Amino acid sequence: MDRYHKGEVLGQGTFGLVTKGIEKETGRICALKKIRLGKVKEGINGTALREIKCLKELHHEHVIQMIDVFGHKRNLYLVFEYMESDLEVIIKDRRYPLERAHVKAYLKMTLEAVAYCHKNWVLHRDLKPNNLLIGPDGNLKLADFGLARIYGSPDRRLTSQVFQEWYRAPELLYGAKHYAPSVDMWAVGCIFAEMMLRRPFFQGNSIFDQLGKVFAALGTPSEEQWPGMRSLPDFIEYVHTPPMDKRQIFTTASEDALNLLTRLLSFDPNRRITAEEALQHRYFKTSPMACPFQQLPRFSRGSEEPQLAQPAAPPMAAPRPSDSPDELRKLALRRSFPPREAAASAKLPPRAPSNSVAAAPATAPSKPIETTSGGSSNGVMTATPGSAMPMSMEGVSVTGTSSLMDSGHRPGLSSDDLGYLRKRKLMMDQAFDDAGQDVDRDDMFGDVDDSSPRRSGRSGQPGLDFGSFDPWDGAN
Repeated sequence: MDRYHKGEVLGQGTFGLVTKGIEKETGRICALKKIRLGKVKEGINGTALREIKCLKELHHEHVIQMIDVFGHKRNLYLVFEYMESDLEVIIKDRRYPLERAHVKAYLKMTLEAVAYCHKNWVLHRDLKPNNLLIGPDGNLKLADFGLARIYGSPDRRLTSQVFQEWYRAPELLYGAKHYAPSVDMWAVGCIFAEMMLRRPFFQGNSIFDQLGKVFAALGTPSEEQWPGMRSLPDFIEYVHTPPMDKRQIFTTASEDALNLLTRLLSFDPNRRITAEEALQHRYFKTSPMACPFQQLPRFSRGSEEPQLAQPAAPPMAAPRPSDSPDELRKLALRRSFPPREAAASAKLPPRAPSNSVAAAPATAPSKPIETTSGGSSNGVMTATPGSAMPMSMEGVSVTGTSSLMDSGHRPGLSSDDLGYLRKRKLMMDQAFDDAGQDVDRDDMFGDVDDSSPRRSGRSGQPGLDFGSFDPWDGAN
């Protein structure tokens, strides 16, 4: 660690923590991945060893570069080149424009990285947008080789518990132990669909639900479409479902894009297109062409806006300063209660005579509160003393499209407002106490028959005997 300065935390995974670092000699910015070592007998985690082994041998412009490996205080550090963001951020954030040329460029760089890995007999087995990192110059690089394995042995059994379920091929969901690079190509097809939809294509909650989502979109495969399907270890037959029309799902995609997606998401692994074949597909030879990665949208840490000019958004009416949540809350308080000056100078009402009930104060006329609430036809809410106006204005639409509860913000009360409300509460409690002193307690039961068990012990009527216990005696 003497050669690097540690900076902010960039992320945290299952086996380690990633922080930003600066090399002292050259000043180069890098990423430090700290892997926690187990006990002495356990040694280094196998996931870390696989990643180190693969990245020491793989060198490609679209594969993450590992600069150094060293140990420090029972921890293992992997030093990588610094990357600003990942493809998942680009897909989810709608502020980033993702045009056809952008999707084609990202897909092409992904296929080039996967084709290089397969050419060197490496299965990645964890392809997903989160592992496709975006550099400061917009270049995409494949990362996280913790689940990568060398393949080629025809009788080698591999685990099916790889990939995130949303990007796991159907043969893996059925428990296949022998598979080929086609499992990576299925994940590439899911990423391709996610870029066009701006959301994951198959979002299952479990293995069975994931298969159901796949079959609902692509149709239930038959033995002719997928030979050997019934011989898989965890095969379960699903109800036959016809495939959906991809044109209805991907409304803006070209015919070439849909053809490539269909070949990437083929049920039969032997018919699934390879990375080299996908790069030669006519999809990459038609207009619009894939743009250079320097023109792609990219994210800079510390800034909230993308570094690429976006098309002008449609005009939207901005709320007035007086329509902010705090202002609306204060306005509701002022109009629901008397002014503070009047409350401060007011004295407690005199105690009512023992044979009378204090008269309730006259209610003030209702005053409208102007909001842009969608629940009112004229956009005006009325608040009167004693009405159910919420203190935090929950459910009141401030901008006309979403409420405060939808935005996750619940306004609080200032110290001045709390003091004012406490004073009002004391005044109202005193008024209620004075008003209820001489109310006949027997009338609280309303029109209850004297023979009711609740009245026994007081009226002498038959019923349950409370003995010396009087429910109206405050000493009990």
